[in-house]
Amino acid sequence: MDLNKATIIGRLTADPESRTTPTGQTVVSFSIATNLVWKDSNGEKKEKTEFHNIVAWRKLAEIITQYLKKGSQIYLEGRLQTRSWEDQNGVKKYRTEIIADNMIMLGSKSDNASRGNNTNAPEDSAPQKKEEAEEEINIEDIPF
Repeated sequence: MDLNKATIIGRLTADPESRTTPTGQTVVSFSIATNLVWKDSNGEKKEKTEFHNIVAWRKLAEIITQYLKKGSQIYLEGRLQTRSWEDQNGVKKYRTEIIADNMIMLGSKSDNASRGNNTNAPEDSAPQKKEEAEEEINIEDIPF
């Protein structure tokens, strides 16, 4: 059995970039920063930030584009995927991304408003519609 699962909580480093494929599917890409804080052997506080490339498709991409802005804090689940291509000089490049499956907006409504998020967002942190709920995978549905 194999498992490819990524779960992170962090903040968007910039506004999401949305585009539409030639077949009409919405795709959004953005970056999330996560911080690791610890104390070294001298008791000094240390911090390291990691940046994660995120891609979301279809309805989730539309929700992200509508409600998230730079600084928004989110919980995100997805799978890791690495793409490769050749640049203009023929050098092979690689990019590892998290392909988002599920997202929950975190933080208070006032926190989101102060970061420039849409103040017309619903009161609950994750907008739910019947068709969206059917697309999500619940932990209880996983057979292991």
